[in-house]
Amino acid sequence: MAVHHMVWIKFHEGVSDQRIAEHIHNLATMDEQIPAIMSSAVGENFTDRAKGFTHGLIVTVETRDDLPRYLQHPHHVQIATPLREDAELMAMDIEN
Repeated sequence: MAVHHMVWIKFHEGVSDQRIAEHIHNLATMDEQIPAIMSSAVGENFTDRAKGFTHGLIVTVETRDDLPRYLQHPHHVQIATPLREDAELMAMDIEN
């Protein structure tokens, strides 16, 4: 069963468009550096249904055992740490 890691992102007021673009670029290129990732997608929300969350990320890994390999990978930590400083995040993990 594949595991899908979903993240909702709401950037804090005052975070520049350039900084947001840097975060999105970093998220979009994680799969080039983290072997556990099978696929990923990141983008801007285009509806008003997300309670102010402006961007989303979906990362798919093969098994539950791969999720900590992804989350603890140094490249993920390097990307996620400044993102947490600039945004509110919500995450959920599901299997199918």
